[in-house]
Amino acid sequence: MSNGNGFIQEDPWRIFRIMAEFVDSFQTMSHVGPAVTIFGSARTKPADKYYKAAVEIAKGLAKHNLATVTGGGPGIMEAANRGAAQAGGKSVGLNIELPHEQNGNKYANVPIHFHYFFARKVCFVKYSLGFVFMPGGFGTLDEFFEVLTLVQTERIPQFPLILFGREHWAGLLAWMKKELEVKNKYISPGDLDLVCVTDSPEEVVQIIRDYERRLGAPGVTPTAFA
Repeated sequence: MSNGNGFIQEDPWRIFRIMAEFVDSFQTMSHVGPAVTIFGSARTKPADKYYKAAVEIAKGLAKHNLATVTGGGPGIMEAANRGAAQAGGKSVGLNIELPHEQNGNKYANVPIHFHYFFARKVCFVKYSLGFVFMPGGFGTLDEFFEVLTLVQTERIPQFPLILFGREHWAGLLAWMKKELEVKNKYISPGDLDLVCVTDSPEEVVQIIRDYERRLGAPGVTPTAFA
């Protein structure tokens, strides 16, 4: 625990670093245009079916002038950035400094680096009109439940929330239905309908495109955290 002197000397100055991260990232992201964030494991290998699916999803989004946003690291993030870049689209990597595991991938043609997780999370949500959750670990689950909570509480618009991989997500969804909705009533009936589940890269793109068309004017991204 820091003492009073440490707080006076250090914490107020940290605000300027936080502000700088927001200013730099907002300035860059505001020029990206309509975008979709793809989450997933950093440990997924190129031979994995979910890696290949992430490449195809990002390629499909790029063909419709939708940028792909990822955490900028390896695995699923690399796959999505790779697909977007190969299709000539904007490939955004919001990379985070971590002691292990996270290194920026070479396919992000719009790289942004973060020190603070919370600043990075704001950028994921603020500049995206849809979210795809590929199979992943704690980080993916963290992002899924955080974005789902923001939609459920109407803090942000009802963006498409797409879980890719029926087999992977089936157990979690069944548990949520049984324990959270039916048995304990911790969530309301219909809350789980905020989530779509698919195994088709083409369906992912179609869901996003349908939502984009419902927005009205082309190229308009609903602003979260206004």
